[in-house]
Amino acid sequence: MPRPSPAPWLMAPARKSDEPVRDEPPSTLRPARVSFLTELDVEPPAVDGWRGLVARATGLQVPPTESELEHRRRVQAVSRHWSGPRGIAVVNGKGGVGKTVTNAMLAAVFARNGGSGVLAWDNNDTRGTLGWRTEKSDHDATVHDLLPETERLLLPDARVSDLAPFVHHQTSDKYDVLRSNPELLATGQRITQADFDALQVVVTKYYRMVFFDSGNDESAPRWLRMIDHTDQLVVATTALGEAAESGALLLEALQDRDEHSARLAENAVVVVLQSERNGGMAAAQRIAEGFATIARAVVTIPFDRALHGGALRFDSLNRATQDAWLAAGAAVADGL
Repeated sequence: MPRPSPAPWLMAPARKSDEPVRDEPPSTLRPARVSFLTELDVEPPAVDGWRGLVARATGLQVPPTESELEHRRRVQAVSRHWSGPRGIAVVNGKGGVGKTVTNAMLAAVFARNGGSGVLAWDNNDTRGTLGWRTEKSDHDATVHDLLPETERLLLPDARVSDLAPFVHHQTSDKYDVLRSNPELLATGQRITQADFDALQVVVTKYYRMVFFDSGNDESAPRWLRMIDHTDQLVVATTALGEAAESGALLLEALQDRDEHSARLAENAVVVVLQSERNGGMAAAQRIAEGFATIARAVVTIPFDRALHGGALRFDSLNRATQDAWLAAGAAVADGL
């Protein structure tokens, strides 16, 4: 009787135990899927000038001019929020050169465009005038009233509103002011480096940006500690030679202080304020050209009566002055 044939699968040659197993490739390859989420960077139509008028009247997508595009870039720059707080110090060893004006206007630019969380701090031993030039709340608190409360304001249950009795909110420009007391002598309002550190911890808990309006004593402990906590240096000067020379000497001194101070000096923004209505811009341009080789950016501010005396409010400025301060703010933002 013939032997039956084995099943076909039993007749396949046996695989050697050491022979690797080969993965069979898929019979078909699925093509990569294209995302339905496409990024379309559509520039809004013109708003300013005759182009803006035509765009509004006709509904056409009239492209903006280069100047309007630059204006939008600057607005976007000062509207940014960074990871962690940022400190900006406005400095010059000479008094009366526009530090307070520069501090208030930069704080206004960032707060009006980027939202709340902006503080202007009058870090001044000797009759700081930021409180005189800005809006007062319904109290008279200064930095010395805040100092004894720093530990309480760092407790887990402390709230943003708990800081309101110590700062003065600017209702139109949206930033807060931490005042010094200009009625006291310097000996009556000294702040040590430890005091400054305690205040700094509090304000950076509640604010995303702190603008320091500094005094004229570059050897004061609070001035030096301010530099240590600064991320962007701004030198304010008028178009007068002695004011500009004081600012330039300060940059040179910071180059030799330490590595952090040297970086601040190299990355500094210089703001040159036109101090006279007639012929002042030519002088400001000469000062700006002199700083161009030693600072990262230089911005000139035209003469504006609203900057010379009285309360500082951004809405009170001429359009050209507002644009100049926006340019200064964008220059600061580019360094953050």
